[in-house]
Amino acid sequence: MSDRDATLVIGATGTTGRRVTAGLLAEGHRVKAAGRGATPVEGAQAVRFDWNDPSTWDAALDGADRAYLVPPIGSSDPAAVMLPFLRRAGATGLRRAVLLSSSAIPEGGPAVGQVHRELPALVEQWAVLRPSWFMQNFTGDTPHARSIRESGAISTAAGDGRVGFVDAEDIAAVAVRALTDARPPDTDLVLTGPQTLSYDEVAAIISQVTGRTVVHRHLTFEELRDRWAAEIPLEFATMLASMDRAIAAGAEDRTTDTVQRLTGRPPGTFRTFAEREVAPRG
Repeated sequence: MSDRDATLVIGATGTTGRRVTAGLLAEGHRVKAAGRGATPVEGAQAVRFDWNDPSTWDAALDGADRAYLVPPIGSSDPAAVMLPFLRRAGATGLRRAVLLSSSAIPEGGPAVGQVHRELPALVEQWAVLRPSWFMQNFTGDTPHARSIRESGAISTAAGDGRVGFVDAEDIAAVAVRALTDARPPDTDLVLTGPQTLSYDEVAAIISQVTGRTVVHRHLTFEELRDRWAAEIPLEFATMLASMDRAIAAGAEDRTTDTVQRLTGRPPGTFRTFAEREVAPRG
């Protein structure tokens, strides 16, 4: 090993970051687990990192030759901080970067799409992960999970549109391959589960698995935008509501073989996910 052989995982305690960290450690890689609180992660070196505080960047990058990049949460303009970071990272020896984006955001599109466009010029080896909507959006403290618990409903403006929901476990498995395989992807990778589902079908599966009736509440674009705007800035709320409108128009009605091709195993189904993470315990 050299003195620059660590993988920097930004957002190392988040939905995908903690799984990427675990996957890297399981394969014997050295990991710098980065986050605003430098939360200890067993087996990794915890480091403080804040996208909005450049004074934290150099220590996080020290000794790292590759990085997993999770954009700042809730930012409508992540390029404003991510591109200066990547320029500094390239100058300090970072060779490979794997960026978490979204299937809904193309290269050069809004938000992280601007980072996607610039990434190949900033690092020697790269990949952009563009997962469909996370299965984990229905667990924990997410808006869908809260509304399921509080009112037995999932509220969207997606209509009857279908989505290739993908498990964060599969996203992380692809990220580990993109970070560590001898040949870098040097492309963007759209990740989906094995099938597309409407939110009506998602509600039905959750009902079957939990034994509690869950319904899909159909909202208009304006109703959903205003619902989001009560919690987050209007610009970001509008962007999120627009993504639901795109789903209604068929933008996410697709599946890909990316998970199978990069990991050698098929992606998990939504029912398997729900039985693992949504079903009542006991």
